[in-house]
Amino acid sequence: MLGGTGRSGRTIAAQLARHGLTAVLVGRDASRLHTAAQPTGSETLPAPSLAAAAAEIRQQRPAVVVNTVGPFTTTAPEVIDACRAVGSHYVDLANDVAALSAAYGMHDAATRAGHTLVTGAGFGVTATESVVAKLCEGRPAPLWVRVDMVPSIAMEEGTAGEALIGTLLGSLHGRRITDGRLAPARIFSDAMRLTLPDGSQVTTASMPSGELLAAHRASGARHVLSATSEAPSSPLIPAMMPALGSLMRWGRLRAFTTRHLARVRVEAKTRPREHSWGHAVVTWTDGETREGWLRLGDAQEFTGAVAAEIARRLLTGKGRPGAFTPAALFGTTLAESCGAAYLLPERGQR
Repeated sequence: MLGGTGRSGRTIAAQLARHGLTAVLVGRDASRLHTAAQPTGSETLPAPSLAAAAAEIRQQRPAVVVNTVGPFTTTAPEVIDACRAVGSHYVDLANDVAALSAAYGMHDAATRAGHTLVTGAGFGVTATESVVAKLCEGRPAPLWVRVDMVPSIAMEEGTAGEALIGTLLGSLHGRRITDGRLAPARIFSDAMRLTLPDGSQVTTASMPSGELLAAHRASGARHVLSATSEAPSSPLIPAMMPALGSLMRWGRLRAFTTRHLARVRVEAKTRPREHSWGHAVVTWTDGETREGWLRLGDAQEFTGAVAAEIARRLLTGKGRPGAFTPAALFGTTLAESCGAAYLLPERGQR
């Protein structure tokens, strides 16, 4: 488990322990690793750098490697190369367009090596692609898909972390799927006021995270938009995004910004609502529109459950060679096995 001292790593280790499995937590600080490992009885493996962690993978030859260290556009290639060299399966929590695109591009190499690569093994990708796949079961490819992620997370005190900041910075380049291809789009546009199944309301707006690519692959739709309730509400923010996105194309500036923002302190907060939601609206060329929801609890806990369940299944030989997102590999029942529930209308209703 790379990033064993972070919240995601600790959550996944706890979920693995519930399955009777012992994680090996990998990180730079031996003392923090020891503290993180105590609640779950996990083993620890200090590694001072990503290169050192990759070397340990080549030497130890683990069955499954879970990578929680971002930004994944930087960390994933080196870790995946080490996994492919020794046949280890690989799982990560990537949730930005660039990282998922890179993982999809490794499909053929993973197939030839006979190992499984699962990217996007967290709340956003899993929740939204699962709803899309459920709505599209037994149907031709739709014309239009919109997915919305509505996370509810209890925040613990600490730092933001490079995985989160890397994902956010990677989403500053506005994108949507138009006529089957990635196309430029204005970020934080297409605002929609959603009434959740519990009666509460949130506003979502476009943000090109990993859900965009996963929803496109799950549906085959010509046009896809991904959105989130985490989009800033101030009208000044969308106007600033093109300039910020251009600045973040400079590799050194982006790396500098990621490192420094990752150190920002976050205060502990209770989660804002009882449930997190994955949402999708799918429209076909004949005019039929279907809307569906995936209901779950704390989005962070769901991320831990998804990554742990995928690792458990890979350990028992249930994967197949290639690169996949969670529902693409294990189907729509994966989310249910992690405690989520679908809320779907009858066909023909919205």
